[in-house]
Amino acid sequence: MKTLEIRRHSLRNPATQDLSPEGIALARLIGMEMGRFDRVLTSPLPRAIQTAQAMGFKVDETVELLASTGDAVEAECPWPASFVEYAAAYGRGRATFELARSLAQFYTAVVQSLPEHGAALIVTHGGIVELSAVGCLPSADFSALGDYVESCEGVRLTWQEGQFTNLQVLRV
Repeated sequence: MKTLEIRRHSLRNPATQDLSPEGIALARLIGMEMGRFDRVLTSPLPRAIQTAQAMGFKVDETVELLASTGDAVEAECPWPASFVEYAAAYGRGRATFELARSLAQFYTAVVQSLPEHGAALIVTHGGIVELSAVGCLPSADFSALGDYVESCEGVRLTWQEGQFTNLQVLRV
């Protein structure tokens, strides 16, 4: 079994792209409770990179796909939106579906690159986290997952026998 943990960045300074002092403290606290990761990937935006670093991890790679849902998805399902709302937009088969499918393909490649029992951490943004869960497990029951993820919250996906098999929401 392999695991993929996808987290939203920590609290940011509203005047900049950087984390606030409170955001750095929150990420450090969350990082102390996390396990080890074989790979750490983030959005190229400073707040995502700084979150991973404050959690205590070296960033292996930044990935543009993790930076934004984009205007077309935002028009279909404006952030903040719950897992259920993203799943409904996914079901309409337009831009939201396409981005979720791209994210799932990307994550599949990430987990396939991991050693057996390996784990990867992704630090991204609100909307991407929820849409990632929908893309990786589109037939899941999202009604029990609650609202959108807050700062440093996210999801943990397990990978077994060539597919994502389980979804856990990680709340702070």
